[in-house]
Amino acid sequence: ISREIIRRPDLGKLVGFVDDDKEKIGKRIHNRKVLGNVERINDILEKEQVSTVIIAIPTASGKQIRRIVDNIRNKEVKIKTLPGLYELVDGKVSVSRIRNIRIEDLLGREPIDLNLEEISGYLEGKRVMVTGGGGSIGGELARQICRFGPKSLILLDHSENGLFHINLELEGKWAGVGEEAGAEMEIVPVVADIRDRDKMDKIFKKYIPEVVFHAAAHKHVPMMEYHPDEAVMNNIIGTKNVAELAEKYGAERVVMISTDKAINPTSVMGASKQVAEMVVKDLGSKSNTKFVAVRFGNVLESNGSVVPMFKQQIAEGGPVTVTDREVKRYFMTLPEASQLVIQAGALGRGGEVFVLDMGEPIKVLDLAEELIRLSGFEVSEDIEIKIVGLRPGEKLFEELLTEEERSGVLGDSGHEKIFIAKVEEVDGEKLEKDVRELEVLAREMDSEGIVRKLQEMVPSYQPNRDMLK
Repeated sequence: ISREIIRRPDLGKLVGFVDDDKEKIGKRIHNRKVLGNVERINDILEKEQVSTVIIAIPTASGKQIRRIVDNIRNKEVKIKTLPGLYELVDGKVSVSRIRNIRIEDLLGREPIDLNLEEISGYLEGKRVMVTGGGGSIGGELARQICRFGPKSLILLDHSENGLFHINLELEGKWAGVGEEAGAEMEIVPVVADIRDRDKMDKIFKKYIPEVVFHAAAHKHVPMMEYHPDEAVMNNIIGTKNVAELAEKYGAERVVMISTDKAINPTSVMGASKQVAEMVVKDLGSKSNTKFVAVRFGNVLESNGSVVPMFKQQIAEGGPVTVTDREVKRYFMTLPEASQLVIQAGALGRGGEVFVLDMGEPIKVLDLAEELIRLSGFEVSEDIEIKIVGLRPGEKLFEELLTEEERSGVLGDSGHEKIFIAKVEEVDGEKLEKDVRELEVLAREMDSEGIVRKLQEMVPSYQPNRDMLK
């Protein structure tokens, strides 16, 4: 980075470096001095009349970046950074990759180790399908999967817009790229609805995917409280269709994306995802196809998450709306979550529910305050935060494990960031009957009947629907 800035005067003048290593202070790098440590950064900025600070540490944790940002008191100074290791998938660093600090930089955790050999073993040269490929998580999964040289990547989504954009991006970067094995990767966008069993059957028959990542789902808690039939048809029946067709056409693996909202659910969405987990676990216990589910919390940059909403509210001058002062959520970045999902796919032997290490839950109020400051404003003084109350189906704290799962020892997956939940065995015959009944209720749009049936199937489900009345 420093060499490139020195070579190109149009990028500005490089005045020096800041480093906490005492041995480096006073020494020169490319004839530019190491001026001091982070604690002295404000004196250095004032003395050298600095306009821009670049944090050039791809391995930096959120804590390290937050310390640097918090130390810079001059609001006029622009703070930029290099992408983290999760984003630097090709390992290349250049000035063109420098970007503004994002909220996920401040919350990031230590980089994870991926077993690239294990992952390549089940993706390289394979026909891979991603359902929900036009969404945030599905799209990021697709980006990461491309690194491992699949023979073809089938991106399936009912939204043509999302599919169009991710296809355009990946075609420009990956389509027809010669892999080490000499093969060329084909990227295939497919507009389809996972609820349409007949069409999905034709798609599976045509493309014969060997690995399926099932990310398609309805995920907005309040919306599904108003439309329980949609949650059932998409999250349960859609999952059943994908899973059964994957088995029918001989897929080697199916990896289903689940959520922390499936644990002790208070929402229709959460309960529907727990039933979807049951469907996958049941199939995994009796099939040659390896079925696994991967459970994790909120993804910072995903469509509809609080961060894009907060950014829009800040851009409009506020207020920033938070449901409750005490509400906490688990957060991950898109690349981190996607890489761990892909790693979990390599670890699965069939029937497991994997739980990702989400770190500590974060107060959403703290997140809002951090984002306001990062945008160059002061909380209350410039942008007000308004507490608006929990919405239908929401709860203060999410959990990644049920009480029963928590009381048992988590299984060792062989990866420090991925655990195996000790989930109860599923009665396949009863589950099949219950799911059929749910589908009938959904087609009749019988919301109350759906809620009652979900309570019967998921005893820990405590509906929080009073606000709908």
